Amino acid sequence: MSTQAGPAWGRVEEGTVLLLDGSPLEGEPAPTGPALSLEEARLLPPVVPGVFYAVGLNYKDHAAHALAHGYPGAVPERPEVGYRANNALTGHGAPIVKPAEVTGRFEAEGEVVAVIGRTLRHATYEQARAGVFGWTVGNDVSAREWQHADRSFWRSKNSDTFKPMGPWIETDVDPLAQTTTMRVNGETRKAFATGDMIFDPYEYIVEATRHLTMHPGDVLWMGADGTCQLEPGDTVDIEISGIGTLSNPVRLSHPDEGRSHE
Repeated sequence: MSTQAGPAWGRVEEGTVLLLDGSPLEGEPAPTGPALSLEEARLLPPVVPGVFYAVGLNYKDHAAHALAHGYPGAVPERPEVGYRANNALTGHGAPIVKPAEVTGRFEAEGEVVAVIGRTLRHATYEQARAGVFGWTVGNDVSAREWQHADRSFWRSKNSDTFKPMGPWIETDVDPLAQTTTMRVNGETRKAFATGDMIFDPYEYIVEATRHLTMHPGDVLWMGADGTCQLEPGDTVDIEISGIGTLSNPVRLSHPDEGRSHE
């Protein structure tokens, strides 16, 4: 969360946030200072990952839809990770900024996110399960015309604010037994069984750590089973039962937004 002294870790308990004197990824930090009400706390992305891993087309219906619309290799035959950029991260309650030049489909995808808690290399399935610190919620925002026009996802999925994550990390939940619900302005646009994946998170961790090392604080976004269209003025909520609800307003960028000034 954000404090006057800068970003700080906190523990959410019964509607309050207890500030901590360190990272729970590195030990067992103690509470410090008075508790804040959850309503007055400004929640940042719950972790800034060393490496931001992401999975695409990990649900059968979503993969079949992509295949029907000419996306080659849409149905994965083995678990393969991709990457996203940290600059795209933003927190619960912060605006998703749609660039003025974006046209066509501008979509949200609700995803469960694994937060790695141990250094993992050549992990077994059980080591992968033990190596997850907890779970949070991600919203994979995409500008589809850019996605089809560019050779990579550099702006279509990685523009500033395109990856809301939060509101916190839940450490005591089975993510595969939950339900993901996407709402726009309070209206449910899509709901699906979170665990109805082609490959589960631990299978991805096992495969990935055959070739690379995962570290505490890395995140792995697990894909979505569908999308919903967003427009400036909307508020999009991604709820995963047992974890929480990530809520973000959508607005259009201002003409000079992001320009450098001397």
